[in-house]
Amino acid sequence: MSTDQQWSEEQQRVDLVTDQIERKITELEKEVGSFRDEVVEMRKDFWDEVTMNFSEADDVGETSTSMRQQSQVLSDRERSHLNTAAALDKMKRLHHSPYFGRIDFKEDGYPQAERIYLGIASLLDEKEESFLVYDWRAPISNLYYDGAPGPITYHTPSGEISGDIEMKRQFVIRDGRIRFMFDTGVTIGDELLQAVLSRTSDAQMKSIVATIQKEQNRIIRNDRTRMLIVQGAAGSGKTSAALQRVAYLLYKYREHLQADQMVLFSPNPMFNSYVSTVLPELGEENMLQTTFQEYLERRLGREYQLEDPFIQLEYVLSNMEDPGYMARMSGIRFKSSESFLKVITRFKDSLMSEGMKFKPVRFQGQAVVTAEAMAEKFYSFGSSVKLVNRLEMLRDWMLKELSAFGKSELEAPWVDQQLDLMEPEDLQRAYQRLKRKQKGKVDTFDDFAQEREILARMVVSDRLKPLRKWIKSLRFVDIRQLYAHLFQDQSQMIRLLEGEALPAHWDEICSMTLRRMKVQELAYEDITPYLYLRELLLGFHINSNIRHVIIDEAQDYSAFQLAFMKRLFPRAKITALGDFNQAIYAHSSVLRGTGPLTNLYGPENTEVIELTRSYRSTQQIVEFTRGMVPGGEEIIPFNRSGEKPAVIVSSNTEEHMKKIAADLSHLIQEEYESVAVICKTAEESKEVHEALSRVLPAAPKLIKKTTLAFERGVHVIPAYLAKGVEFDAVLIYDGSAEQYAQEHERKLFYTACTRAMHLLHVYSLGKPSPFITSQPQQLYAINHVSAAQTD
Repeated sequence: MSTDQQWSEEQQRVDLVTDQIERKITELEKEVGSFRDEVVEMRKDFWDEVTMNFSEADDVGETSTSMRQQSQVLSDRERSHLNTAAALDKMKRLHHSPYFGRIDFKEDGYPQAERIYLGIASLLDEKEESFLVYDWRAPISNLYYDGAPGPITYHTPSGEISGDIEMKRQFVIRDGRIRFMFDTGVTIGDELLQAVLSRTSDAQMKSIVATIQKEQNRIIRNDRTRMLIVQGAAGSGKTSAALQRVAYLLYKYREHLQADQMVLFSPNPMFNSYVSTVLPELGEENMLQTTFQEYLERRLGREYQLEDPFIQLEYVLSNMEDPGYMARMSGIRFKSSESFLKVITRFKDSLMSEGMKFKPVRFQGQAVVTAEAMAEKFYSFGSSVKLVNRLEMLRDWMLKELSAFGKSELEAPWVDQQLDLMEPEDLQRAYQRLKRKQKGKVDTFDDFAQEREILARMVVSDRLKPLRKWIKSLRFVDIRQLYAHLFQDQSQMIRLLEGEALPAHWDEICSMTLRRMKVQELAYEDITPYLYLRELLLGFHINSNIRHVIIDEAQDYSAFQLAFMKRLFPRAKITALGDFNQAIYAHSSVLRGTGPLTNLYGPENTEVIELTRSYRSTQQIVEFTRGMVPGGEEIIPFNRSGEKPAVIVSSNTEEHMKKIAADLSHLIQEEYESVAVICKTAEESKEVHEALSRVLPAAPKLIKKTTLAFERGVHVIPAYLAKGVEFDAVLIYDGSAEQYAQEHERKLFYTACTRAMHLLHVYSLGKPSPFITSQPQQLYAINHVSAAQTD
């Protein structure tokens, strides 16, 4: 059959399927309207349908039953409305592009091959007997992603099925018309990828179901391992594959797994907006999305001023001349390490025999229970009793002590003062309390002594209520003093390290830590260890509802933080995505050899998948950037051609800024959808934004750590906030040796350059960074700006 005939035949099928979808849309719209009207009417008439009678006990029961029944009917209708609306939304997405792939599969023992078409959702024919389109997550769809023409076997819930793939075809269909069509082999064809990757970037990440590669498919359909580690080069599709993985798991385990049982830890709030449309595109609800910092703020933000990771990074990048810089760096590395995790665990164990610290219970300046009495009682419990159980026993003892104290205060002068100030409503409340206590047998207070006793008990109880709550929540344990003690007793720290050396600049680390704690501050590197110690002592706040945790940019988490997250989600499987070459924080990356991550659940429960092919950037950009990082030669560029990266050198700030502004104006005229001017720090971004706003027709958008939404247009952004996001064109504001020469700045520079999809310009105010000049000259074009060029 000729290509034209095949095209014509396939278009006829698209027309047939599109007609079927349109009829289905019409039916569903009527159903949605009908359910909506019914729900509105039921809400309006809800109380008319309920039998109301409260005169007798039986009537009250009948009224309650009537309300329950009516509420259940309303709830059922609302659920039907939501389900039908979701089905309608799915049909509308299918109408735009009903499917993207076809395989002809001949099962062993059958005479003819079955034509299987794949889309983002399933579609049955009018009789609902056979599939016009299979959901991309169905077991048979795996043949499309992993299989090549020839013999093949795939797994289904009912067993293994064998046969032959006779053909594999790809489509790009838009608004009912076939735009591309070609037959392909084992991988999703370069033609389709070229078509997808050559487009401009968008304000949101898009679904990649039509272009999932074999190695990405391994990530998506992996449901065996407890810990899945995805180490992938910049632009290799790690995050996209992880989000499709979420959609796959929600589809496969739809009877047992809901979107609110999955959580994504993002690198920053803006990233949440960037990925927010992927799952709805696939007909699934968005999972929970947060950042690790948001979680820490919820737990400790009312007690301390918490430094965030971006403030820490700004310090690391901008304060190298600070006298305490080396000590701070040493402290960050130590407090983020597995060694410090072990220190805190050993410290907790040592408290079983000595060293526990408590806050005294005070009332109006009086010591109700002293810290010394609490310690004595705590250590009086048997050594076989666990620490948490001891604290609970201490709590119960303290509540009894508080109760006894309350009785002793009934005759205190302050109680009479309070009684004299009581309002009539307070007296009424006391009377109601007495009436309940005596089961309605009292009508009035008839005895002054009895009245005073009741009122005094109420006054004392109310005044002691905050202390009871304080004791019940175990707040008498002095976590602050316990954590501070680690930095006050060097001999104890040496013992806890068990042979490991103290970190360099230990005295300075201690004084820095204690100084910040004294003013109610915690450095970012202290927050997780402090919270971990508190949880070890008081009991972990675990979340057993979460079944899957996705950690994006996992290389930015310390070993300590990941161990904490393991305790936080005891029933969850974890997918950790990252790129060691983008590890920009001061602590050692957990992806260095993936050791700490593998240790979390052990090698037998861990699988590592590496993605080495980069799809985001043009071949020229990848060949330039991969030389900046160790092992970069393993990164394979996708065969999409473009301009060489340009390095533009200027000798003064005025011509430097003029050149950037002129190039930006040109890119805007060329209709680049998204352009980023990437700076090193937030302070530099602010200055550049102000300068560009004065010379460009429309002010660019300044991206801050608090920015919640990612939009199209021109952005000025610090390099560390650009992680995970891509732009049509990237302009590195200053890639000079002055800005990027230190080894710890290498990966930040690499991260900034790898944000570019189609065009990369690096402007250098003076001599270019050695991360550029160490590349072969033929990989980039260098241009020295003269005053004439900027006029």
